[in-house]
Amino acid sequence: MSSSSPKVRTLTRAFQQAVVIGDGGWGTALALILVRNGLAVRMWCHDPMQAQTLTRERENKRYLPGVALPEGISFHADPHEACTGIDLAVSVVPTQFLRGVAGLFEEALPGQVPIVSATKGLEIESFLTPTAILRQCIGERAMCVLTGPSHAEEVARGLPASVIAASRDEQLAQRVQAAFGCDSLRVYTNGDPRGAELAGALKNVIAIAAGICDGLGLGDNAKAALIARGMVEMARFGSTRGAQATTFFGLAGMGDLMTTCYSRHSRNRSVGERIGRGETLQQILAGMQMVAEGVWTTKALFGPESEDSSVSMPIAQAVHAILFEELSPRAAVLRLMQREPAVEMKGLELT
Repeated sequence: MSSSSPKVRTLTRAFQQAVVIGDGGWGTALALILVRNGLAVRMWCHDPMQAQTLTRERENKRYLPGVALPEGISFHADPHEACTGIDLAVSVVPTQFLRGVAGLFEEALPGQVPIVSATKGLEIESFLTPTAILRQCIGERAMCVLTGPSHAEEVARGLPASVIAASRDEQLAQRVQAAFGCDSLRVYTNGDPRGAELAGALKNVIAIAAGICDGLGLGDNAKAALIARGMVEMARFGSTRGAQATTFFGLAGMGDLMTTCYSRHSRNRSVGERIGRGETLQQILAGMQMVAEGVWTTKALFGPESEDSSVSMPIAQAVHAILFEELSPRAAVLRLMQREPAVEMKGLELT
């Protein structure tokens, strides 16, 4: 094989040591992928006791039970210790906690180390995406967004999945593709990180709506229509925020949306289903151990820091009214069905 072949170029750019910032289910699954691909992996835990427990038990019983964690993954609560010698950082912290955690890594993370963001959501207070939060807290550096239909429970067990590595830096996207790609995880590169992040955030809002559909027992036709119209809302919104509309019809948008709206693993769909069956948001959140990002993304979409926009998002608005304005789910459905007649793709250019 010649030295100019793509395979050799990929190998010479390979990452060797990574830190995974966040010990949730998805962070654990990504750490497993990296260590299986030959990287030395350190996982940072916010709770020192959790780091000790993971080291001792070699299983993340809290977030990913039943999956053995190999010796190639070490666990640390000190940011400086976790970042020693690494050449890749993977951020997997829920959006609403990201700013606080990122501040801990401002001095610990070497300036030349690129960051892969695998977080989905929008910050309520600022309406910023995860990479924008990271840049504010840690400083400008090379970044890549890893996103797509990829429930941790399945990825960790080696079931087939596909995601995208989205970055304006094509070489970085290719390096991330090589680091995470394997027989069970196919990674495509993409040049629209803005669209990738917005798709990953907005699909959770539609997933709550899909869950409400399930909870109300509205049937397959209603759910299919809701998902299709939700897809249009996502793309329409993204195209007004500097994203490419086509990104929303790929893995980051349509693919992730379908998984989140139908899967039994989906926390956002589950929240919606319970609301459709009569529980309140406060009751649901009080008993949840994991984070349902769609709740906070919905709040951010219509909060004081969101940009004024004439973009039509009736489904997202209905979800907001149900979650935060005490509108009953059935009244919201009736409101959607009684809207004025419209053109299907109005306001969306797929070029």
